[in-house]
Amino acid sequence: MFDRFGELPTVRDVPDPAPADHGVVVQVAATGLCRSDWHGWQGHDPDIRLPHIPGHELAGTIVAVGRAVRLWRRGDRVTVPFVCGCGTCAQCVSGNHQVCDHQTQPGFTYWGSFAEYVALDHADVNLVRIPESIDAVAAASLGCRFVTAFRALVDQARLAAGEWLCVYGCGGVGLSAIMIARAIGARVVAVDISADRLEFAGMIGAEVGVNAAGAHGDAGASGPPPTIDRDAIARVRDATGGGAHVSIDALGSAGTCWSSVSSLRKRGRHVQIGLMLADDRAALLPMDSVIANELELYGSHGMQAHRYPELLAMIEAGSLDPRRLVGRTITLDEAASALAAMGTFTGTGVTVIDRLG
Repeated sequence: MFDRFGELPTVRDVPDPAPADHGVVVQVAATGLCRSDWHGWQGHDPDIRLPHIPGHELAGTIVAVGRAVRLWRRGDRVTVPFVCGCGTCAQCVSGNHQVCDHQTQPGFTYWGSFAEYVALDHADVNLVRIPESIDAVAAASLGCRFVTAFRALVDQARLAAGEWLCVYGCGGVGLSAIMIARAIGARVVAVDISADRLEFAGMIGAEVGVNAAGAHGDAGASGPPPTIDRDAIARVRDATGGGAHVSIDALGSAGTCWSSVSSLRKRGRHVQIGLMLADDRAALLPMDSVIANELELYGSHGMQAHRYPELLAMIEAGSLDPRRLVGRTITLDEAASALAAMGTFTGTGVTVIDRLG
């Protein structure tokens, strides 16, 4: 828990949550540590009220059930999308719970899963049953980055076998995208400033790695952001035979967003996954290329619970193995220092707090 933005959280005793009539309380077995948690801790999310407990990528067991819940019982092993829908608004009725008009988010709109227990809203709409073949650490690693990448590629960009995907940023969500793209049968070029991350990206399926450590460019009122590596863009376009069919910004910066769009071939599709916050909220884009080349721009904001079965089936079949992306597991006592380190982009893969380990 933290009382002020930017101050290291501490582990302390707090009252156990009680379920809403439509909700449940889950005993947390594992929870991922995500850069979105770091943004929240820094005060970049207006929904957070202090004091606060972060954490939104979770897996665990139901220990209390609200009186209006019909589909779930104590003892059920579950995970949940990081965006919980209300189930009744126009967006939810259309099946798009990930952009619910009244959405709640554990770890943002209320206390999250860096705790022994977490309350979850509208259980019948949002909970996902964890198959016995998938352990808690793997299930927790799906909660934000993996499912966001899955929706970005499968539902938004409609990535197809044989197409080229370009991934800017090989953190957790970027690596997830690479693994998913390879399972689909797409080809991948990965871009990052870390040789270690590029090496790992190659191990899970990226055919080409482009090191953009020398990012540069000329800043101007109407020009590109100052962190553009034009050589990296040229190398992506050369490797993909004229540009990627799909490109994603998995980091979330003015430079990587611009570069991702600029790496597309004609009629290509860009998906923005990395959060664009603070000074990057109103980032410049090469809209002349968007118009001339009929490019498509999308966002990806999590994934609905009803879309999980396809993803879980691929995991059970062995075509996806999210456990490979777990770089390390830590204890809750180690979470504070690990959260602070998220601002430095160090390490490879996904970090998970394992409460059972």
